[in-house]
Amino acid sequence: MPDPEEARAAASLVCAAMDLSLVLDSRGIIREVACAKQDVCSAIDDDCRWVGKHWADTVTAESRPKIEELLREAAGPTPSRWRQVNHPARQGPDVPIVYLAVRIGDTGRVMAVGRDLRPMATLQQRLVNAQQSMEREYAKLRHAETRYRLLFQIASEAVLVVDAASGRIIEANPAAADLLQTQARRLIGHPLEAHFDEDSRATLASLLAAARVAGRTDEGRVRLADGTREFRVSASLFREDKASYLLVRAAPLAAGSAAASSAGIRVLDLIEDLPDGFVVTDDDGRILSANRAFLDMAGLSSEQQALGVTLDRWLGRPGVDLSVLLASLREHGTVRMFSTAIQGSHGTQTDVEICAVVAPEGKGRCFGFSVRDVSARLSGAPRREQELPRSVKQMTELVGRVPLKDLVRETTDMIERLCIEAALELSGDNRATAADLLGLSRQSLYVKLRRYGLGELDQAESAN
Repeated sequence: MPDPEEARAAASLVCAAMDLSLVLDSRGIIREVACAKQDVCSAIDDDCRWVGKHWADTVTAESRPKIEELLREAAGPTPSRWRQVNHPARQGPDVPIVYLAVRIGDTGRVMAVGRDLRPMATLQQRLVNAQQSMEREYAKLRHAETRYRLLFQIASEAVLVVDAASGRIIEANPAAADLLQTQARRLIGHPLEAHFDEDSRATLASLLAAARVAGRTDEGRVRLADGTREFRVSASLFREDKASYLLVRAAPLAAGSAAASSAGIRVLDLIEDLPDGFVVTDDDGRILSANRAFLDMAGLSSEQQALGVTLDRWLGRPGVDLSVLLASLREHGTVRMFSTAIQGSHGTQTDVEICAVVAPEGKGRCFGFSVRDVSARLSGAPRREQELPRSVKQMTELVGRVPLKDLVRETTDMIERLCIEAALELSGDNRATAADLLGLSRQSLYVKLRRYGLGELDQAESAN
């Protein structure tokens, strides 16, 4: 006969290991209930309501056959299998419990031990929700890819996807295959530049390099390797799966367009090689393009250093010259022979004359400035900060173009200089007499003479 203490210890161990333990008699009537998890008891059997009931009466209708099988297997010689049954909860959804029934010796009693499956059910529900969410996202991606493929295939514009690192074609639509006079599958994996002539390869390489840096490029003109057709080509950069690709678009040039484009390119080449500086700015004076001659005057190594910067940055009188130029351009459309200087980035200074014109075509108004170096013409002559106006009419023309304080300062300088010249003329170029006529000390007169470059001072006068 087993020791009662050992039996109680074994029962305590079973109860601690399982969430729910039931002791049933030979007819399947519940005699004892033990819960290791309080939330299980409160959900399905608070205050031991199951004691005295048949085990099958505590489960849902679809679980009763499983209870009968558990009891039948427990009475047999082989151990029963784990089976999941559902208990109706006092509130909310049914409580799933997985049971194993074991016969207790020869007493005819059966012990059913159960484990709460709600945590696992919660995890399974989360997994199902995650899988459904992934399915929805995959469906969206598939639909988006289908739309992309359809648009890619039916687009009338030639489009190629090129690996930014290797320059090889990844995808090409039928329009691109027609344009390049080959089959789309023959384009895949081949270098893009292989389909164009030698001159066009350099243009194409420059376009692709600019797209890798700036993200997109303006259009360039290329020709097929056999020289039969010309195209306009542009490229844009995009990233996918940590790799960079170029979306290259191509459009054929009509005969007239090709001629016009060729003429336009020749004009641009001529402007680039002009000995005079040439600058194009937007309506605010920010540089859109500059040729090599201007870059040399400004002490810049590349056009990129000038793009987006106001022309005022390099003019002789910042805040004044550009304001006058832009005001005249907006009012009259042209400016001729405007004298100023270009201040180089390395401290150099070049006397220049500027002619400018408005170019209203395109998306917005822009200005073109021709900058001519006149320092050789003015060599030997003292340089003046500005050609001062000599008449009231010239001064009034500056109203609205130059700030009042600058106009007053320049007018004061003009009057002061004219008075000094008149005093020197009346005194026969006698500096001491001229100083008395002007009511100045000789030292003050000498300072002003040096300022305006009037005459030469000997060493004695300079010392005074």
